[in-house]
Amino acid sequence: MLLFFIFKPFLSPILLAIVFAVVFQPFYKKVLYYVGNRQSLAAFLTALVIIACIFTPISFLGAQIFNEAKQLYSSLEGAGSQANFNALINVFARTVESFLPGISNYDVNISQTFDEYVKQGLEWITGHLGSAFSGITSLLLDLLVFFMALYYFLRDGKQFKETLVALSPFADHDDEGIFKRLELAVNSVIKGNLTIAIIQGILTAIGFTIFGVPNGALWGTVAAVAALIPAVGTALVLVPGVLFLIITGHIYPAMGLIIWGVVAVGTIDNFLGPKLIGKGMHLHPLLVLLSVLGGIAFYGPIGILIGPLTLSLLFAFLSIYSSREFTTS
Repeated sequence: MLLFFIFKPFLSPILLAIVFAVVFQPFYKKVLYYVGNRQSLAAFLTALVIIACIFTPISFLGAQIFNEAKQLYSSLEGAGSQANFNALINVFARTVESFLPGISNYDVNISQTFDEYVKQGLEWITGHLGSAFSGITSLLLDLLVFFMALYYFLRDGKQFKETLVALSPFADHDDEGIFKRLELAVNSVIKGNLTIAIIQGILTAIGFTIFGVPNGALWGTVAAVAALIPAVGTALVLVPGVLFLIITGHIYPAMGLIIWGVVAVGTIDNFLGPKLIGKGMHLHPLLVLLSVLGGIAFYGPIGILIGPLTLSLLFAFLSIYSSREFTTS
């Protein structure tokens, strides 16, 4: 128990290192072949490639979001933004007037304050960017732990697995079955999430192109990267796109993009994600969806991996138990 609390601050980078070591095992074996079976060099080169694959798109995403926030703030400061917001409120008021009589009496007050609220919100975001990056030391420490753990899991993963099999109270073939099921779960979760992210990025690019947001292909790529971030997702790109259309006076395209983002982009994750992951894990999509949502609620962003892995481990144990019951009976 004491050892758990000692390792607890580093559980997330260690778990991520295990996941990436499993996913990139075929790539590591190819590198190992080309470097003459030198395990340390192969593990080091593979870890460098993985780090580059992770942080290059994240850095690109952060820079694009920062530039977009500055441009949006400048647009809100410029003349004419208030008129565009007023137009949006008036259109909304006229639309719902038939359902809620008298709502148009409130649109003037709303339009007068909405622009100011948006500017204050953006001021708060830009003013707290420094505090958001104040934990850079902790981030670097986690990155160091992740890199070192990934290096050793790639290089010595086979020995770690053999040690666990030797210490396990189960039979060796049962242990192999558990490891195979966990490996299948890891690959299913990663490949499923990547597939969903690519689809959401393509749909975002299509929506931006249809409704007149510039650089649709570029922001579709950014949306695909953002889709991999739990609890954030494509809204990180779609919301600024809608605000851009509103600020430039394109009210109806903004409404269309909202509908497109909710119906086409937003629901694809809930419907297609569990099916893709569940198909690879040979589990029902409902169980997969609940494990992902429960994992995120309990563990945070890393729960998107822990939830399905825990579910897969449970079914592996149930499979061992049922096979023993069948044998003894």
